[in-house]
Amino acid sequence: MDRSGGQARHSGDLIASVSGRNPARNLHSDVLWALGFAIVSGQYPQGSILPPDSDLLEQFGVSRTVLREALKTLAAKGLIEARARIGTRVLAKERWNLFDSDVLAWHFELGPDIAFLRSLAEVRIGIEIEAAALAAERASAEQASTLSDWVDKMAASESPGDFARHDLAFHKALAEASGNPFMASISALVEMALTAAFTISSPVNDPASLAETVSVHRSIAEAVRDGDVAAARAAMRDAIAQGFARAAGQMEKSSP
Repeated sequence: MDRSGGQARHSGDLIASVSGRNPARNLHSDVLWALGFAIVSGQYPQGSILPPDSDLLEQFGVSRTVLREALKTLAAKGLIEARARIGTRVLAKERWNLFDSDVLAWHFELGPDIAFLRSLAEVRIGIEIEAAALAAERASAEQASTLSDWVDKMAASESPGDFARHDLAFHKALAEASGNPFMASISALVEMALTAAFTISSPVNDPASLAETVSVHRSIAEAVRDGDVAAARAAMRDAIAQGFARAAGQMEKSSP
């Protein structure tokens, strides 16, 4: 079977390692990743028609049922649309579900891109600032304590992977403390943003950056504990901006 989705699989595995999930590996998921990455990378451009099923079946060496399930999944993510007597068309990017963890991972696999990271940061600012504010209004004492515990674990992290997992846990706990179930729906975006940023440049590798990152997260936790809505908003904005600036700065240093 074709393994052109192997690189995209790497990002999926990376996100899973940070989030603690262990996605199943099977023929359906392999075909899904290969086709999804091919679409996002432009191998199958927006508006183009995918090869006929017979060609895809030969390419991947799977049953018609496996291929159809993969195509249905891509359609559910907004990437393709099947039309009778026309074929399966790749939809415009505006139709793609960019909040989907797979779609985000396929974008990330294309390589570090400052514009993509900036877009992620802007969306996080638009949503997570309000999550922090709501948490400051609604969090229980136990939830506020949990946030402080995750900050302590971030401070004690000895590896980039540990720090990323603890940071993600902090943001998930904050979303829960907001009392708004829709906040949890952006977890895939937060996972992708953190994974991208920490893959490019982890604060664990720089004591000053680590201290700065821990400090701003502690400020969020303290604002939630104290019920200080304005301080929670400001600290969350700083946390997201710092993460983007650190990753963007490293990308600029690495560029030829």
